[in-house]
Amino acid sequence: MTMMKVVQSWDDGVVDDVQLTELLRRYRASATFNLNPGLHQPQRSFSWKYGDKEIWRLGQSETAAIYAGFEIANHSLTHPNLLDLSPMELERQVGESRRILQDWFQQPVSGFCYPFGSFDSAAKEVVRAAGHVYARTVQYCDSVFPPVDPFEFGVSCWFADPAFWTLYERAKTTNGVFFFWGHSYELVNDAMWADLENKIAGISADPAAEWASLEGLFAG
Repeated sequence: MTMMKVVQSWDDGVVDDVQLTELLRRYRASATFNLNPGLHQPQRSFSWKYGDKEIWRLGQSETAAIYAGFEIANHSLTHPNLLDLSPMELERQVGESRRILQDWFQQPVSGFCYPFGSFDSAAKEVVRAAGHVYARTVQYCDSVFPPVDPFEFGVSCWFADPAFWTLYERAKTTNGVFFFWGHSYELVNDAMWADLENKIAGISADPAAEWASLEGLFAG
C-alpha cells in the first residue's frame, strides 16, 4: 500500500509554539519551524498584537530545547518583504540568517520560507545561492510534490481551512503528499486548539498516512 506523506510548516517562532511542539510530540508528528533569528532577544519579547492577542517571540535561550527534534528552516533575518530590499540587503537577510540558525541549532538549514509569501526571480536566486534546496510559498497547489520549481514550493492548505479534510483525502488519490501550514498565534481559543489536536491525532492514527519532513522529501 502506498503511504501518503504529510508535512507541516509553521512560521515566526512565537511563544504559542511551546504548546504546539508539545502537541506534536504527543502524537509523534513531524514539523518544520521557520524562524527569524534577528528578531529573537535573549529572553521572550513582545512583538505585535494579533487582534486582541499579544504575540510574544520566544527567547533565543529557549529555542534549542523547544524545537529539539524538529526541522528548522530559514524565514529571513528580520521578516522584511524581500521585494523591498536592495540586492546587498537581500543577500544579508537570507544568507546571514541561515548561518545564524545553523549555529544556533547545529543542524543543516536547507529550507526557506518567504516572509509574507512575497518573492520574485531575484529573491529565488539569492535563496538558492545561499545553499537552500527549497523555498515555501503560501500558494495552494493540487499537487504539491514534486514541485515544478522547488523555490516556488506550494502548499495543500492552511491548517484551519474548512476544506482541510477534503483536501487531505484528495491528496491521497493524487500525488501522495499533503502539506499544510500556519502560525501558532492564529490559534486564539481552546476550540481551535482542540480542532488542531483532532487533525494531528487523526493523521497520526491514519494507516494510510505517515508524517514526513520537508528535508526528507527533497532528500528522496
